[in-house]
Amino acid sequence: MNIDKTNGSSFIQSYQKMMPVSKVEKTRPVQTEDQLQISSQAKEMFEKKTEMDAGRQEKINALKAQIQAGEYHPSNKEIADKVHEFWFGK
Repeated sequence: MNIDKTNGSSFIQSYQKMMPVSKVEKTRPVQTEDQLQISSQAKEMFEKKTEMDAGRQEKINALKAQIQAGEYHPSNKEIADKVHEFWFGK
């Protein structure tokens, strides 16, 4: 079997001659600044969350004080009920 390498390159050259290539000018992309818009509903949700966090923080501080004073003694049944409720729901 005889393979002539010149025939393959002539096909490629004829294809390249058929398609004229025009130069494309390089342009710099326009860079705009990122903008963020927060809806009024999202702002309300954030305000409610911070209010709830303040109440929750008061409870946490009270529990910490009880634990440090040695006055916090939850019952085993309460703990078991909460664990069961968490994993299996009621």
